[in-house]
Amino acid sequence: MESFSSKSLALQAEKKLLSKMAGRSVAHLFIDETSSEVLDELYRVSKEYTHNRTKAQRVIKDLIKVAVKVAVLHRSGCFGPGELALATRFRQKLRQGAMTALSFGEVDFTFEAAVLAGLLIECRDILLELVEHHLTPKSHDRIRHVFDHYSDPDLLAALYGPDFTQHLSKICEGLRKLLDEGKL
Repeated sequence: MESFSSKSLALQAEKKLLSKMAGRSVAHLFIDETSSEVLDELYRVSKEYTHNRTKAQRVIKDLIKVAVKVAVLHRSGCFGPGELALATRFRQKLRQGAMTALSFGEVDFTFEAAVLAGLLIECRDILLELVEHHLTPKSHDRIRHVFDHYSDPDLLAALYGPDFTQHLSKICEGLRKLLDEGKL
């Protein structure tokens, strides 16, 4: 007997369509204004750090694609109980990372690249485990690309250095707002 599921087919089509449209205009449909501002600032940091506009755009585009796909999976009820527990763990770890990043940004001489990089790597690993059976290897590579880029100790050191103060303050402002609103 042929196994056919219209729900599965619709979900697959939705993910495919969204991956093709992962641009700024689509991001605003799924990502709130504050998150969008943080993403824009992360783009600027990546662009200035790498001196490569295309590379910075690729990282943010990958981040948006992954975020939208995970949101679609969650909204569609595709995660089982064990995976929902992983999703909760991911959210807690991401929240811990955001609070750590804020603390490092607000309290002088406390920044430790290894601590923040470690939290980001943990987030990456939990997210990869969460979507292991739901997303393609290409999407897994996107997750690695995003987290490996932002967990680079040299990028983090630059972000918390004197040349990126303006970017860091805007990122911290956005993170604080997202935490206060319970969105992170």
